[in-house]
Amino acid sequence: MKKIRVLVIDDSALVRQLLTNMLESDPDIDVIGTAQDPYIARDKIKSLNPDVLTLDVEMPKMDGVTFLSNLMRLRPMPVVMVSSLTEKSADITLRALELGAIDFVSKPKVDLAHTLEGYRDEVVAKVKMAARTSVRAPSMTARVIETRYNADVVLRRESPTHFRTTERLIAIGASTGGTEAIKEVLVRLPPDAPGVVISQHIPEAFSAPFAARMNRESAMTVSQARDGQQILPGHVLIAPGNSHLLVVRDGARYICRLSDGPPVNRHRPSVDVMFRSVAQNAGPNAIGVILTGMGDDGAAGLKEMKDAGAATIAQDERSSVVWGMPGEAVRLGAADCVMDLYEIADAILRLADAPLARKQASRVG
Repeated sequence: MKKIRVLVIDDSALVRQLLTNMLESDPDIDVIGTAQDPYIARDKIKSLNPDVLTLDVEMPKMDGVTFLSNLMRLRPMPVVMVSSLTEKSADITLRALELGAIDFVSKPKVDLAHTLEGYRDEVVAKVKMAARTSVRAPSMTARVIETRYNADVVLRRESPTHFRTTERLIAIGASTGGTEAIKEVLVRLPPDAPGVVISQHIPEAFSAPFAARMNRESAMTVSQARDGQQILPGHVLIAPGNSHLLVVRDGARYICRLSDGPPVNRHRPSVDVMFRSVAQNAGPNAIGVILTGMGDDGAAGLKEMKDAGAATIAQDERSSVVWGMPGEAVRLGAADCVMDLYEIADAILRLADAPLARKQASRVG
């Protein structure tokens, strides 16, 4: 089997050595070179022809985003960004994902040796995933936790509540590639669309900058969800990093609840937790959408939404960066429709106008 050839680009010699050691501990990966700045990297890409790059967000001489922009224009290839968890780096990293980076990992914390094993697994998994990805030139993220729980640890499964309100609710879940996929859906929704809740796997430092970026792009009002906040038409509420987002009912209103319960499917926020809460509290008034992402978080929750009468949509394989979460949803029979990313917003709007969303689902797409 051909090894994945990786070029590590980082201005820190220590980080270059750490990443090299971690990646080469996997028998399927070969670090063929390192570079301390984009100019050296440019020459090594030409001479070594790597399969995947790891790229530092902030470097001297030329920042990682400028280098990535040039790379994606001239020689598109899989890139995993390496970012410090600061607000400035978060905004730069989100821009890198817009430009075509596959995913990102946080900078290794060299003073926390006991965390490096879990970090190693994350870096290796994302580099391997990047190597399998078809890079798209331009037109967030899991924190690995060893113990894996399902949604029961946050919200017990119960029969959906039956209620009189007919207000629609849109629930969207995503992971790898999701920051851009979510944008492509939101920019196509009008300012008076039904209220939207979103769980995207993303670190705590990234969720507020992501919400602010989506607010600038979308006709709807986008913000990071607050505990007790009402979900209103024309508004999009994004789960804060490191908190589960649940939807509950207060009379005829939908309300956000935030939970710091255990990670579910190794994620907090978890898409399964949000989808389960929507199934129980919105039932057939909801529309569930699962977008690109590694793993299977959200697939079981989408099936619960479908069983509760909601219309459900999964992004198709061709338009997904990683067809893990939506692919598993399709395998479980959780998706009424499987469609291209750029068709999803129109499908949501047609379903939202339907007398009963679930009855119309098979006619969409």
